[in-house]
Amino acid sequence: MGEMETGGNSYIIRPNFQHKFRTATVKECIKSVLKEELNNKQYVAEEVPQLTRFLSETIKDKLKEMGFDRYKMVVQAVIGEQRGEGVKMAARCFWDADTDNYAEYVFTNDYLFCVVAAFGCFYY
Repeated sequence: MGEMETGGNSYIIRPNFQHKFRTATVKECIKSVLKEELNNKQYVAEEVPQLTRFLSETIKDKLKEMGFDRYKMVVQAVIGEQRGEGVKMAARCFWDADTDNYAEYVFTNDYLFCVVAAFGCFYY
């Protein structure tokens, strides 16, 4: 009575290698979703809110399937009309540089641009 249970992974404070957030893998995931969903998509302002939600959810679900155990995933998507103007986007995060990371990908076609950033934060 009163003994601590051992053998569970509830005390893991670092992800093992195969479960670590890997930027290149995440970027490929984002890229494949955007290419599939936006390839010949035209910019329609009224559809943008629903489309950004759909893309964010789809990417988040696919990242969960990739087995990043104990990571909280945050996915942000921004869509704008392609007018030949530049756009800058920045994010600041307070996190553990050993475990947490992010990946981003920019998709463009003749009508629109889409910037997606995915952030992975490890639960201790």
